[in-house]
Amino acid sequence: MLSRQVLRSMRSAAPRMSQPTRAFASATDSVKPPVAVYGLDGTYATALYTAAVKSSTLDQTAKSLSSLSAIFTKDPKLSAILHAPTLSASDKSQIVAELEKAASVPAGDKTVKNFLSTLAENNRLAILSGVCEKFNVLMAASKGEVEVVVTSAEKLDNKTLNRLEGAVSKSAYVGQGKKLKVTNKVNPEIIGGLVVEIGDRTIDLSVSGRVARMNKLLQDAL
Repeated sequence: MLSRQVLRSMRSAAPRMSQPTRAFASATDSVKPPVAVYGLDGTYATALYTAAVKSSTLDQTAKSLSSLSAIFTKDPKLSAILHAPTLSASDKSQIVAELEKAASVPAGDKTVKNFLSTLAENNRLAILSGVCEKFNVLMAASKGEVEVVVTSAEKLDNKTLNRLEGAVSKSAYVGQGKKLKVTNKVNPEIIGGLVVEIGDRTIDLSVSGRVARMNKLLQDAL
């Protein structure tokens, strides 16, 4: 797994990480992303998307980010390593090198390499997983897709999901001609009902959400 490779690399001597190139920062100018994504990971994801567009490496960048996202799913230890507060410059350099290998970044493609170096230089490797998720949202939007995540206490059947998809497609949250990409997540803690996330919007129709709102109203009244 990647985490073992990184740990081995961190134990060995390594050259100091070079400064990230200015090309990455300048490449983010004058390109409008297809949708707004928020948070620090959203800011970095947007910067990477616009840099990839300007360097004509968007498809390859998407493949690399998809590979990195898969690594976080397969190797839970990686996130803990990236969150370690004691990483030295040499540690970061080795981690970036291992991430590049895992993402199968082509030798001549500097977009992802510069991006990973920028994250490391700014001590932001810990948000890489979130960046991968936000970048996926940007890619889906660029293809005319709208990401819809439906969270339920139990897995929904296809008939229910199809009905939800039909309702969402007619809502004001989805533009005409958009393709919906519906994902069903299961979280027993919501007790019942649904939480529907459409892009950056969240519609909380869960039992737990209603209880929380009721409790707040009672607290405010008292």
